[in-house]
Amino acid sequence: MRTVQYLIFFSIALTILGLVNYYIGIRGWQAIPEGTVSRGVYSAVIVFLAISYIAARLLERAWQSPVTSTLTWIGSLWMGAMIYFLMIVFLLDLARFSNHFLHFYPAFITANYTKAKFTTFLISCGIVFLIVLVGFINTRIPKVTTLDLRIHKKVDGFKTLNIAAASDLHLGKLVGAGRVRAMTDIMRRLNPDIVLFSGDILDEDIASAVCKNICVGLENVHPRFGFFTVPGNHEHYGGITRALSYLTEQHITVLQDKTVKIGDSFYIVGREDPGHGGNPENRRKPLKELLTGIDLTKPIILLDHQPLHLEEAAENGVDLQISGHTHHGQLWPFNYITSMTYEISRGYKLIEKTHFYVSSGFGTWGPPIRTNSRPEIVNIRLTFD
Repeated sequence: MRTVQYLIFFSIALTILGLVNYYIGIRGWQAIPEGTVSRGVYSAVIVFLAISYIAARLLERAWQSPVTSTLTWIGSLWMGAMIYFLMIVFLLDLARFSNHFLHFYPAFITANYTKAKFTTFLISCGIVFLIVLVGFINTRIPKVTTLDLRIHKKVDGFKTLNIAAASDLHLGKLVGAGRVRAMTDIMRRLNPDIVLFSGDILDEDIASAVCKNICVGLENVHPRFGFFTVPGNHEHYGGITRALSYLTEQHITVLQDKTVKIGDSFYIVGREDPGHGGNPENRRKPLKELLTGIDLTKPIILLDHQPLHLEEAAENGVDLQISGHTHHGQLWPFNYITSMTYEISRGYKLIEKTHFYVSSGFGTWGPPIRTNSRPEIVNIRLTFD
């Protein structure tokens, strides 16, 4: 049943991808003057870009090599560019359709329409190139978001807890060891008591992460209470058994519907990903069940990859929930979609007595660019009464 669902999903996705590439490709081809060599070159380039990511994913199953890595990079960057080309082409077609009735094109366009189309094509390519370039650079400039929060519970032995948190690293071919070093350098300077990851540490390309041992160096952070995470949907997509094995080898404690008491002082609760990575037949334990039998007078910190049903945490006495998953859309204008989908797409909110923080993530999924947010490490400094 699950195989059939995936086949249907990928068939639909490939059909949409093919149609979008055809729409963009044919409009670009029509903008290039007839009878020029440029049309042939353009056709070859657009076909190569359109198939590069799919070709890479198919080839890498049997052949992990620099060739497949290069194709993955090209295809992933093209996916980002494709989104903005689609918006530009659609707006241009809308303008052309409107002009058919309203005739508002100025004389310098109508006097030489062929030249105007080609000029518009070149300007569009320049705009998209700059968007992708700036978005790519943006993914290399992480920021630290600092929150000072008070929890009205007493903790024996200490009054503050310094947390370094991150989500959605998506380690694999596109987010590698260099990005992990940048993250660990920042976390080390924060001198955290505990490091919490709210899922999707690994991308679905788990083999690449394991082969390169991407997480090496994480131990240099030295949090006294250790590293904790929960499974995200991408750990399930790539193979949850192998993902959990690798993360455990890196001394990261994975809480899969589990609760752990830290230093007889506070609890870390980790929930399984909803649907276990897209399989609706799987079910995670209710939060109430996970909290049964624990001392509710002690602080409770919840890790839940997807920020869904926030009222459940508030109703069950959770003091702090940390989530991710949304990327806040990652690319403009998808942040408007995530803002409509989730009660919190990014940032902090207090619901009743429960603090919530949804991170926009540290890594990227799909296109290795960010156009509406920066990669984020969250420094949460808790004070206990």
